[in-house]
Amino acid sequence: MRLLKLTLPLWRMILKLDLNFPGFQEDLFRLEKKELHALIRTLRRCAKMDFQQFMQSSGLNVEKIKSMQTEQGHSIYSLRINRSFRATFTVQEDFLRFIGLHPDHDSAYRQK
Repeated sequence: MRLLKLTLPLWRMILKLDLNFPGFQEDLFRLEKKELHALIRTLRRCAKMDFQQFMQSSGLNVEKIKSMQTEQGHSIYSLRINRSFRATFTVQEDFLRFIGLHPDHDSAYRQK
């Protein structure tokens, strides 16, 4: 599945993680210890990848949420943290901008 059209150099850049979105931080500070450890493990893994590796990683299960967009019109994606826990993010240049955490898998696909 083709998710984004990017120029080749951008595909090879190591990803930068933006965890500063207020909604993401609110969700972050509510996590239980087990969920927090799973999130940190996943973020460490993502920080070592370039965009192509990230999008092709089968363990992360990156999915475009077709029914949602940011106010600026950017696509929103979900990322698997563990079996029942997902994070939502958008891609802007070489940044993954995390916008929410969803310990309930299905809530990642509904607007707040």
